[in-house]
Amino acid sequence: MLHQKYYKEYGLAIEGLVRHHKVDPLEYNQKVDDALPLDDIITPDPLLRALLEDIDTTKVKPWLFTNAHITHGKRVVKLLGVDDLFEGITYCDYTQKTMVCKPHKEMYDKAEAEAGVSSSEDCYFVDDSHLNCRHAQARGWTTVHLLDPDDPEPEGKASKSQIRSLQELRHIFPQFFKSTTNGHLETQKL
Repeated sequence: MLHQKYYKEYGLAIEGLVRHHKVDPLEYNQKVDDALPLDDIITPDPLLRALLEDIDTTKVKPWLFTNAHITHGKRVVKLLGVDDLFEGITYCDYTQKTMVCKPHKEMYDKAEAEAGVSSSEDCYFVDDSHLNCRHAQARGWTTVHLLDPDDPEPEGKASKSQIRSLQELRHIFPQFFKSTTNGHLETQKL
């Protein structure tokens, strides 16, 4: 499929469509990403909210880092009910003549600059893309590859840590959470 080919080559299918088929990225975003009936699919996630609320922001800065355009990225986190729990967002800017997205070095540079990071070693990154995780890991970021529960094991690990639920971050990075209890069990009562 063309979508998968461009996703693998560029990290974002729209980049291939723009480069090779002269698709207008803002029009694509308006007619595709922003037109998706996400209100019917994505609902507030109390487990995710509880996990993010438990992060000790005196030790780590929650920051969104997405290949989506700003409107789509903000829409998704708002629908999840966690939009107020991030200090900022780095996104693929579809208004720019040259699109920059993960896994390109320039996108990681942009994220570090926008988040005010002075050293790559201070970056902790969770992503569902094997390619994005490999590039972040090579850059010196502490990286966690998030797999769907039904995903097969990748042939080679993308990073040192691999999880199937964001709740597992409590065990990988206990130093960044205020509570020491298993938030998954506590928040199921909600």
